[in-house]
Amino acid sequence: MCGIIGYTGYSQARGILLKGLKTLEYRGYDSAGIAVYHPDFNETLVTKCEGRVEKLMDKCSDVRGTAGIGHTRWATHGGVCDANSHPHKFGNVTLVHNGIIENYAAITNQLGITKKLKSQTDSEVVAALIDTYYHGDPKEAIIRAVKELSGTFGLAIMFDDIPNQLFAVRNVSPIICCQNDDGAYIASDIMAIGEYSENYFVLPELTIAHITKESIDVTDFKGNPVEPKMLTLDWDIKNSGKKGYPFYMEKEIMEQPEVITKTIESRIKDGKPDFSGEQVDDSIFTECDNITVIACGTAMHAGLIGKHIIEKICGVPVTVNMASEYMYNEPIINERTLVICVSQSGETIDTLEALKYARKRGARSLSIVNVKGSTIARESENVIYTNAGPEIAVASTKAYTTQVAVFYLICAKMAYLRGKLDEAQTADFMEELAKIPAAVQNVLDRRDEVHHLSNGLLTAEHTFMIGRGLDYPTLLEASLKLKEISYIHSEAFASGELKHGTIALITDQTPVIALLTQDFLMSKQVSNIREVQSRGANVLTFIKESLVSDHVHTSFTLPALQDDFMAIPAIIAMQLLAYYVSSDKGLDVDKPRNLAKVVTVE
Repeated sequence: MCGIIGYTGYSQARGILLKGLKTLEYRGYDSAGIAVYHPDFNETLVTKCEGRVEKLMDKCSDVRGTAGIGHTRWATHGGVCDANSHPHKFGNVTLVHNGIIENYAAITNQLGITKKLKSQTDSEVVAALIDTYYHGDPKEAIIRAVKELSGTFGLAIMFDDIPNQLFAVRNVSPIICCQNDDGAYIASDIMAIGEYSENYFVLPELTIAHITKESIDVTDFKGNPVEPKMLTLDWDIKNSGKKGYPFYMEKEIMEQPEVITKTIESRIKDGKPDFSGEQVDDSIFTECDNITVIACGTAMHAGLIGKHIIEKICGVPVTVNMASEYMYNEPIINERTLVICVSQSGETIDTLEALKYARKRGARSLSIVNVKGSTIARESENVIYTNAGPEIAVASTKAYTTQVAVFYLICAKMAYLRGKLDEAQTADFMEELAKIPAAVQNVLDRRDEVHHLSNGLLTAEHTFMIGRGLDYPTLLEASLKLKEISYIHSEAFASGELKHGTIALITDQTPVIALLTQDFLMSKQVSNIREVQSRGANVLTFIKESLVSDHVHTSFTLPALQDDFMAIPAIIAMQLLAYYVSSDKGLDVDKPRNLAKVVTVE
């Protein structure tokens, strides 16, 4: 889950490395460091510290050299301190590591180096192992070491006696490579190096990249040349900045009308959903008896929306599984199962391993991801990209809504192919779907109203959210947003479950957020609101405009769409609510404590 970067070329490496690490902080930000080859000392010098990249900048103002590697950390092995920060150096070898080594303790004992280690990390052990095998041939040493490692890793490596050259190898954890006239670059994410070239490649697993100023040569473990597949960056790297907003999260919330439109419009042809651009064969939607959605966190909540609409409209059973638990629950899979994996980064390790597990058992697969060339995209039989562009804030917003938009498209496609919707009904479905961006803009235009409502949550320790039908999975995502960036304990409940225990938690002035967007459940939801109000709860109601009545107090009105399409405008209001609570509390909205954007360790 850490961020790594490397550069060798004709410019000073320090600025390039630090700029890249600043971009990569969403992958981890408890410590940071760089290692640069110093020509005067004929060795690689390491500068690192606990804390953010800004702190590191102050420590390495005098660093000189044109080749180096950098790292920003999300701690897994060993606490947060200077010693556990990367890069790690052992003997002749300096490296940075993204991933987790499961057998590091056994290797430590094998090498007898316990007293020589300066950190508590698994990564330093890898440096020691490579150094043990290094006798002048870097590739041989790396290959011998890698063959002994169990776990996931993306490694960028330097050798003191091989100046201004880098080596990289990976297993699962991504490494991106590109070059231009000024040198060659590697990183764990294209975000860190995309400004240097729009053409890049993902280093194939268990191959070695040898990076010099002039070239990036890739070979397999037998020494055979490998030609990686070149990719082209399909969004403007200049748009990855904050554009005047105080936080990335606010910028990304405000981008949603545009990215939802982009996701939808590119896949509508003659009034019907069309995935020919992705070369998704129609049989994947017609030859399945059931669907399994595999995802984590926010992506899983998008899957719950997909489950609701697909089961209702297509009549196909859908199960939604936590990726981290999927393989251990003995899932029922066969060749008539369609597995849909959802991941913003396309690198979520639990989702990736679950995908591999399902494919080995004969399931067909379709992935919904945002990052071209990501591991999940490559491992999946079919892939649909969400076109959300770069998402930097740890709390996902536009990635989620574009994932939901793709589920609407999948639902319409499946329903049409199976005869559940005729041509006219499909056109009506797509017409209603096309109204979503305008509905989202309506909510954004009234964000000051949401900001005012957020004041009632600033001092809360606990918040509860209640809704029925499609509103319940929407509130699961809303509750996660509030928890992860404001640190307020928040739980979402299906309203009918209140009387089965949860209502015992409602006390005087407890904030309760109620969502009402489903016409046929209106009366029942009103009854549930009255139940919590009778216990003294302070209720904020977010209600579809067409449902407003004298029977329920209205805090915020949502633009009216058909029930099945209300999930996106409703979550926009909830994203804003969480954002304003966090920012008004003076918290770092983009980098909530203990969290990282891309989860590449199990």
